[in-house]
Amino acid sequence: MIIDNDFSKTILENLYDGVYFVDCDRKILYWNKGAENITGYTSSEVIGKRCSDNINHVDDNGVQLCMTTCPLAKTVADSIPREIHLYIRHKKGHRVPVLVRTAILQDSQGQIVGAVEIFSDNSPKLAITQRIKELEKMALLDPLTELANRRYIELNMQTKIDEMRRYGKPFGILFMDIDHFKKINDLHGHDIGDKVLIMVSNTFMKNVRASDIVGRWGGEEFLAIIPNITEEQLHFTANKLRVLVEQSGFPLNSGIVQVTVSIGATLAQPKDTIETLLERADKLLYYSKATGRNRVSIKQSMI
Repeated sequence: MIIDNDFSKTILENLYDGVYFVDCDRKILYWNKGAENITGYTSSEVIGKRCSDNINHVDDNGVQLCMTTCPLAKTVADSIPREIHLYIRHKKGHRVPVLVRTAILQDSQGQIVGAVEIFSDNSPKLAITQRIKELEKMALLDPLTELANRRYIELNMQTKIDEMRRYGKPFGILFMDIDHFKKINDLHGHDIGDKVLIMVSNTFMKNVRASDIVGRWGGEEFLAIIPNITEEQLHFTANKLRVLVEQSGFPLNSGIVQVTVSIGATLAQPKDTIETLLERADKLLYYSKATGRNRVSIKQSMI
């Protein structure tokens, strides 16, 4: 209906960015290859549906915008183009950071017939790819999640401690644990448990800075090293990751598989060793677990 020009369609299909069109009821009419690559959903899986049916957008606070302040709906209503940073759900369940731009679509008489959304992957892809290759060479990669393994995390943490002592460079760590993970394995089996680990890992990896290091510490535990950061920024980063994991999920016959994480976050101190830093983060993680799970603990007074 909207795309009647083969040349225009060829251009759209070869864009790296995701592009999709909706009508005034926000039903998807067109979904390009870029959208397929970024989200994992093929055009046949989304055309005729609304974005809330699968890729639903959320903001930093985990608010599902498709149900509330949808930028496409606002653009259809007032004809004002918008640009906003959001997170979409990949077909595998994890959240992908995207820059979204919206604009109205008009027919030849100037009547609004829908809207277009263009979205680009905001994750640090090049840095992630390079890091994976480096870790593979050094046997420092966790084979399941493709995150750094425990050995690499320990080496990197010692480097950051040395830099803090010599040059005063601050850094913090996040100790993260999937809540009730044993229940996932017991209820659905270890194959689904592995899918959950991969989903959570992808959510972490795609939503930190290129300079941050995220690794699998062991089992369902993860550890992130966040350099050049204040306590307030560390808390923001930790809570963003917590929210994005909570808003991730993949379908199963019995419903949507979703999990939450508990996090202990702390800034490194000049007198810290790897052992004291980990001990403090672990106590804060335990505090998060003991006080209800799916939360971030960062203050010293909590332990």
